[in-house]
Amino acid sequence: MTDDELMILIQSGTVEAFNTLVAKYQGMLIGFFMRNTRDLQLSEDLAQETLLKVYNQAWDYLPLGRFRGWMFRIARNLLIDNVRKRSNDALVQAVKRQPREESDVMARISEDILGPDERVQNQEFSSLIDELLAEIPEDQRQTFTLHHYTGLSLPEVSEIMEIPLATSKSRLRLAREKLAEKLRARGFVPPKLVGSE
Repeated sequence: MTDDELMILIQSGTVEAFNTLVAKYQGMLIGFFMRNTRDLQLSEDLAQETLLKVYNQAWDYLPLGRFRGWMFRIARNLLIDNVRKRSNDALVQAVKRQPREESDVMARISEDILGPDERVQNQEFSSLIDELLAEIPEDQRQTFTLHHYTGLSLPEVSEIMEIPLATSKSRLRLAREKLAEKLRARGFVPPKLVGSE
């Protein structure tokens, strides 16, 4: 069943359709928030809030095949609101963030496919990328995470971030270049990050 079909069912009051959407997108949303906040509890809360907004605003959605873009625009707006709120809260700034827990979907998939040595290298590389993402500008980090970790196309990312396609391409390129430079400084050669679209 497509996302649009699920949304039509949600609009008609079918709770099971919403449960299906939650199962399909909750992990992806948590991953998006985690890579931008590095706070698991906050990421889970924001993912839940996003899904509740999807449910509450279901009547605003027009089934034109753009559900993921619509949902991630809601998610990004919640992230921006949260960052603004937290940056103004001195108490939150004083609290140190907890280290990232291994709840990443890609890490679980790699455990099934890779051998033990490859798994350790992949987890180390994934953790390093997550750490380095915190060091690049927010607009580039969001573009990178929306494109690479949620599988959204650059036109979808442009729509979510409400920027021209050329700007999203530029931000993605800059994010890749900065991450590649930081990885090289640590002795890694990142072939996937420097690829072209």
